Amino acid sequence: MTTPFPLIEISGSPEQRGKQYGKQAADRIYKGIEHYTGQIEKLSLTRAALESIVRDYLPVMEKFDPNHVVELRGIAMGADISFEDVVLLNARTEILKLAAYPALRESLIGAGDLDGCTGLVVLPEASANGQIIHAQNWDWKMECAETAVVLRIRRDDGPDILTFTEAGALARSGLNNAGISLTANYLESSIDYQKVGVPLPLIRRRILENQHYAMAIHATYLTPKSGSNNIMLGHEGGVAINFECAPDETFVTHAERGLIVHANHWQSQVALGKFKDVGIATTPDSLYRDLRVRSLLEPQLGKIDIAAVKAALLDDFATPWAVCRPPRLNLASNLSATVATVVMRPVDRIMEIAALPALDSTFTSYGFSD
Repeated sequence: MTTPFPLIEISGSPEQRGKQYGKQAADRIYKGIEHYTGQIEKLSLTRAALESIVRDYLPVMEKFDPNHVVELRGIAMGADISFEDVVLLNARTEILKLAAYPALRESLIGAGDLDGCTGLVVLPEASANGQIIHAQNWDWKMECAETAVVLRIRRDDGPDILTFTEAGALARSGLNNAGISLTANYLESSIDYQKVGVPLPLIRRRILENQHYAMAIHATYLTPKSGSNNIMLGHEGGVAINFECAPDETFVTHAERGLIVHANHWQSQVALGKFKDVGIATTPDSLYRDLRVRSLLEPQLGKIDIAAVKAALLDDFATPWAVCRPPRLNLASNLSATVATVVMRPVDRIMEIAALPALDSTFTSYGFSD
């Protein structure tokens, strides 16, 4: 059996939350830093160069939300590590691109995660109990099964948050106690990394900090991004919208027959008329993963329950290039897997997660109370 992801609760001011987070998640943060530092060393990026890039990038993060930066500094203090390492955990893709493209770095003026995922939302008209279900498989490096956590954030300045994320990062997927739910997955386009944008974990955290669905949409739709990303936003009231985000433009796709299903390729025909989808080169299985999930759920429209959603996300068609990915080498020769299956019930404020579900489909429940 795999080990469930640990639950970490933090509260207080941004600095206090960061210190509590860093202290409680220190072991997993260390593992994450070790992993990504090794990746940077392979690219011949020196420590001095990393620190210089973080200094140049910091104004972008501070302009977006200074409290996020305060919390990141708190994480560094709590875990007794450098601030630059914490920024690496929260902006690894952006930092690597800044290192690879000097012209991009020069554009810093105070101003994607290469993970494959399959996300879905079941709207009330398609579900068995008339309530929304929001779920996702997170496909990434197998080592992250030992570096991820569930973070419960008690806030005095907005709704409490429950997020599944890599230790030391501000957010990945999750929900808040205002009934807003979020998942995100990799997209790639031919116009990525030409401009500097806000790191994705900070955008996700901002989305979940909102009390109102409209403002969560605002953060999703308008925040400038360095690379493309797909973001699904759900609401307990029975609404869900999918946003295909390019660096400077967002394309909306809606449910079909009460279902939203999205893998790692662009669906908006308007978007595809403006740029090229270059992500299929690394995630060719994306072209059928969403079709598989939809085909498994559509015969059950009007009676889809949690068990049906879990079964669809555990689908092993064409394994090891399946919806539920067992540990295998990807096209970059990294050991990849479905690190977690996350199933959320926004009405009940519950998140269920299975670690490495292709090996062990046991789910652990997390909520806003013990």
